[in-house]
Amino acid sequence: MPDLNGGTGGAAIGKDDRHGPLPVLLFVLTAVTGLVDAVSYLQLGHVFVANMTGNVVFLGFAAAGAAGFSAAASLVATGAFLAGALVGGRLGSQLGRHRGRFIAYATYVQLSLVGSALAVSIAALSPIADATSFTLIILLGLAMGLQNAAARRLGVPDLTTTVLTLTLTGLAADSRLAGGSGPDPRRRLAATGTMCLGAAAGAFLALHFGTSSVLAVAAGLLALNAAKATRLLDSSDPWTAGT
Repeated sequence: MPDLNGGTGGAAIGKDDRHGPLPVLLFVLTAVTGLVDAVSYLQLGHVFVANMTGNVVFLGFAAAGAAGFSAAASLVATGAFLAGALVGGRLGSQLGRHRGRFIAYATYVQLSLVGSALAVSIAALSPIADATSFTLIILLGLAMGLQNAAARRLGVPDLTTTVLTLTLTGLAADSRLAGGSGPDPRRRLAATGTMCLGAAAGAFLALHFGTSSVLAVAAGLLALNAAKATRLLDSSDPWTAGT
């Protein structure tokens, strides 16, 4: 019986027949999420640009008068994320029937946004001024909203790239201990570890080398994905068929 990961006895962590190279590309995007959320929280005023659940909670903290949280930053990040998701949805409507072409163009747009954020951070004075901080939040929020919409459209199980709540829930709820079918947990565990590793690397770089260093690594990872995705533009493999 096929499992939710698209295999018959458990999904491979990386490339598989149903989704081709998409899992590998989405693992890279999961690491990018950890990087940018680390730098946004630590350097841009206790705000997330990818984790919208956190932003809603932070908005509540700010409304209650908790120190260190900005309602304006949370609202701007959420608005930018929604705008980016809108762009991702439009791209999906136009290009989603070919998943290789869709991930390629989505990556190009995301790379341009993160690259713009990197340029802004390099040009900024230290410490980062409020106006620059909000510019970075907007650019990164747009990029992560686009990424989340693209991952949602691609529909690779357990690789949403920005949210782990359902991934971790499935890890426990679908296990044999809970009476489930016990699907192979490797992809879920790998996604969790990848985001944690991205966040740890982002925090280390942000604290020791500054905002630009984190964004440079994120842009570099996206550039690698863009190079790989370019080779998928004209692929006719079965996995490229979308809806």
